[in-house]
Amino acid sequence: MRIARVIGTVVGAAHHPTYDGRKVLLLKPEQPDGGSAGNAFVAVDQVQAGMGDRVLVLVEGTGVRQILGADAGPIRSLIVGIIDHIEYDDAQRT
Repeated sequence: MRIARVIGTVVGAAHHPTYDGRKVLLLKPEQPDGGSAGNAFVAVDQVQAGMGDRVLVLVEGTGVRQILGADAGPIRSLIVGIIDHIEYDDAQRT
């Protein structure tokens, strides 16, 4: 699982049929404190996330297939939650 922020939408006229009717968003990974955590990537939206939302992303194919079904096709990243608040003990971070 990764934390990311929605920074855009991805639209393509030509795509795999698995993407029919699914919203694809551009995400920027973040640390729990909001700092950057890597390069942007795309994910299919399962929870109706919007621009600027902080989201929880499942980033491995097996879990995605378990949620979407065996015919999930070439979907590797799936937004599975919208984050309202993160609380953590900074002293426990390594």
